[in-house]
Amino acid sequence: MRSMPPPPLPLLCSSATAFVVVLLLLLCRPLGANGRATPPGASPLFPGAPAGQPLRQAGPAAVNGSVASAAGLPAAAAAPPPLVVIVVERHHHLRRELIAAIVLCSVAGVTIIFAALYALLQWRRSHSALVDSKDTQSIDTARIAFVPMLNSFNSYKTSKKSAAAMMDYTSLEAATGKFSESSVLGVGGFGRVYRANFDGGFVAAVKRLGGGVQGCEKEFENELDLLGRIRHPNIVSLVGFCIHEENRFIVYELMDNGSLDSQLHGPSHGSTLSWHIRMKIALDTARGLEFLHEHCNPPIIHRDLKSSNILLDSDFNAKISDFGLAVTSMNHSKGNIKLSGTMGYVAPEYLLDGKLTEKSDVYAFGVVLLELLLGRKPVEKMAQSQCQSIVTWAMPQLTDRSKLPNIIDPMIKNTMDLKHLYQVAAVAVLCVQPEPSYRPLITDVLHSLVPLVPLELGGTLRISPESPYATQKHSPR
Repeated sequence: MRSMPPPPLPLLCSSATAFVVVLLLLLCRPLGANGRATPPGASPLFPGAPAGQPLRQAGPAAVNGSVASAAGLPAAAAAPPPLVVIVVERHHHLRRELIAAIVLCSVAGVTIIFAALYALLQWRRSHSALVDSKDTQSIDTARIAFVPMLNSFNSYKTSKKSAAAMMDYTSLEAATGKFSESSVLGVGGFGRVYRANFDGGFVAAVKRLGGGVQGCEKEFENELDLLGRIRHPNIVSLVGFCIHEENRFIVYELMDNGSLDSQLHGPSHGSTLSWHIRMKIALDTARGLEFLHEHCNPPIIHRDLKSSNILLDSDFNAKISDFGLAVTSMNHSKGNIKLSGTMGYVAPEYLLDGKLTEKSDVYAFGVVLLELLLGRKPVEKMAQSQCQSIVTWAMPQLTDRSKLPNIIDPMIKNTMDLKHLYQVAAVAVLCVQPEPSYRPLITDVLHSLVPLVPLELGGTLRISPESPYATQKHSPR
């Protein structure tokens, strides 16, 4: 229902002013002895006498009739003695009427002042309520934009809750070639990611979440909610979303170099990633995690950090993606969140006891750091039914300086300062400690990586042209 707008304040004030003028005219008009108003032009004390004519005062001459005789008037024309009493009584009547008028005017003035103040207060309350109602309606509209009922909309809509647009399904279908196999960029646990070429030259990535996958709806809503509120250079940007029948679509900015997983374990086997580029990727990822842990309120735990969720743009800037399993630190108690994650990246305390903290993300970051150092997958098959994690395999050799250079990824072997290699290995060992309290905060990890990254790549390391590792500071493209 639409609320009626509050009455204009000037109308109330003008009505009150008119009432005051009328009341003063009525009260200040003198009354006669009989309680009626004195007619115009009459004397206020002697209604019968004309105004301005002097009154004769009774005296001794008037009593004995000598003065009347001298003036040639009959004795009967003299004023009677009760005249003095009438004058006194009318003086008293006039004084009481003046006092009553003053009191009534004062009471009326105070009443009108209070009425005006009350009217002003009511007007301001009504105006404020009207503004709040409009704001609430806008917020509610923005929230409704993220519920499943949105499949009834077919046009672009922009939500005030985020910069993401509600996109039309036909436009996504046309941009991806009807979701053809040639447009596939990658495959995840909840669906595929497609390259989309929109009209006007705009290119984006579209993740398609199938409706038949359990948990798809919850992941879709969770990712829209979190990415719609997060803006950071090292976190992938949300462009739009779409709901069509049972399918859900999330549109991101396109990252030209794909994921870290595809770069390390794909056809190139990490050949395009130099030592300095790998350190830059580690630093960018740490910056993204620090923003989630330290600068979001409440803090956000990603819960599924892995190399396939670290995307690389054309300049190998790393950005964290896939927030479907992310939770805030306020709602991750053991009882209300199901165990989720990817084998090889899940922290031991979360896997065994369901204890989830920011240190769980630090553990996953340590595994990613080992991938960058060693070029190995987080879990590898050793026999028919046996698997070995990268942490279990590498831990004894990471702490031995004589063995460490021998297990480094062959693509970067002998391309770094050994002192820097030992420092990165020490950071990785701390991050994957079984006891969460022994792991550093992601802020400490960030500070330890900054001096190892060249200045040109976002760190503070200065490399002289004479250094044998000077060529490693440039992008390998």
